[in-house]
Amino acid sequence: MQLPADAVAATVLLEVVRISGLPPKRGTPYPGRAGAHWIGSEAVDALALIESLPGSEQHRCGFSPGWSVRAYADTLDLALFEAAFCFSCHEVRMHGTAVPPALATQFFDAGAPQAHALLALFRAAAP
Repeated sequence: MQLPADAVAATVLLEVVRISGLPPKRGTPYPGRAGAHWIGSEAVDALALIESLPGSEQHRCGFSPGWSVRAYADTLDLALFEAAFCFSCHEVRMHGTAVPPALATQFFDAGAPQAHALLALFRAAAP
């Protein structure tokens, strides 16, 4: 999976969100509760894990994401990007000021070991 490189380099904090529904319009934050905040090596390791997700083809489920990560720079104001993961249809939707249109929708192999590891991290962060 490809993340916006400049945003990854600027990220100092990742917020893990347990998504409770879909946003009212595309490009707005996914509603839900923050379960964890990762900084330092935790954030770097999580971003590397996300980037290592192998690609996949789309599986139709209607996109029902369960988790997202929001990446913040040191100012901690607006998120650089948010990536919402649906492990059913293997889709990731990203939005934010640092996300070019070509990266907004991607597909990953939800059965890959990297995806299982990421889901385990998300579950451990559950609020």
